Amino acid sequence: MSMSQTPCTGRPTDALPGPPTGTPHPRAKLPLSALLALATAAFMAILTEALPAGVLPEMARDLSVSESAAGQTLTVYALATGLSALPVSAATAGWRRKRLVLAAVVTFAVANTVTALSSQYLLTMAFRLAAGVAAAVVWAELVGYARRLAPPHLVGRAIAITMAGVPLALSLGIPVGTFLGGLVGWRATFGLVTAVSVGLAVWIAVSVPDHPGRRPGKREPVLGALRLPGVVPVLFVVAAYVLAHNILYTYIAAFLDARGAGGSRDTVLLVLGLASVVSIVVTGVLVDRRLRALTVASTAVFLVAAALLTVPGGGQALVYPAVVLWGLGWGGVSTLLQTAVTAAGGDRAQPLLVTTWNSFMAVGGAAGGVLLDAAGPGSFPWTVLALLVPVLLVVVGARGHGFPAPRAAR
Repeated sequence: MSMSQTPCTGRPTDALPGPPTGTPHPRAKLPLSALLALATAAFMAILTEALPAGVLPEMARDLSVSESAAGQTLTVYALATGLSALPVSAATAGWRRKRLVLAAVVTFAVANTVTALSSQYLLTMAFRLAAGVAAAVVWAELVGYARRLAPPHLVGRAIAITMAGVPLALSLGIPVGTFLGGLVGWRATFGLVTAVSVGLAVWIAVSVPDHPGRRPGKREPVLGALRLPGVVPVLFVVAAYVLAHNILYTYIAAFLDARGAGGSRDTVLLVLGLASVVSIVVTGVLVDRRLRALTVASTAVFLVAAALLTVPGGGQALVYPAVVLWGLGWGGVSTLLQTAVTAAGGDRAQPLLVTTWNSFMAVGGAAGGVLLDAAGPGSFPWTVLALLVPVLLVVVGARGHGFPAPRAAR
């Protein structure tokens, strides 16, 4: 990658989305089959990670551990993703990209099979860790693939399509998984996830074009991206936003039980996911032109959702409006932050985002367990408020770089 400066922005050329300037893109429109296959890979990464949240009491009982301990199945997955993102990215830089993504999807299939069959907590945790490493590969590759497959003026939309697997996993995968867990058992549900992973591997093999790895002389130091303007503010927002979401989401079953809505767990998760889908659709349409405004709005509506959940005596009455706002805030955030970090730091910043995102997902699961035992589920929305206020301040303040105002972006 060239590190020469562009006359219009003064940023490194590798920080700009799409093909290099002056290179005609071979596609006039988006290759939907390939992008949807990649979106399904994102779907599987999220589903494999978050499915235990919907069946946590049942998993805990069958593995003979507490709900807090069962919640660490999410933590170890996210921690493995966060800690392995940089070394795995460096170790596999020369691999052909398609082979790398296929290896990750096959690892999901193996890990979910073991989870479905295992009665040993430590064995389950070991394969959850392996799946987390595979997820690091998926997250590091998705945005780069989308950028290579899209014409320059549709890069943001291609990223939005690819990242649509995240809210779809929340809107369809997790609620349906929760429902199936109650209907046929959580083990059979993980077995079905294995079957989907196998089908996905075939789809990727057929429809996604291959790309070579990077030659040693073409590799830029990943940590050098931290010196680029805007990268650090974006990573701070990633850390705090993801931490806030995962403290509440990982232990949503316990929170709903405390609100008297434990019997509606699958419905609440469905509402959260459907609101997330609305968010991802709006984000996909507007992200190329309204990145800053959408990020401010996303943070603000999640703040309001958390505030509603702090109202004493609200019971179930405030749960659904709060969950709708939560979904509207959360659904598009992966696209927004992926787009922001790519604009600020290029492909080099992707492993940093993956590390930050998943490390703080892991911290969210661990911190939520501590809060659950020490202060009860009522402490979750107050913690979310405390984290999102500085997020909003950073997004509003990063007008020049990170989340630039339209004039600065031009």
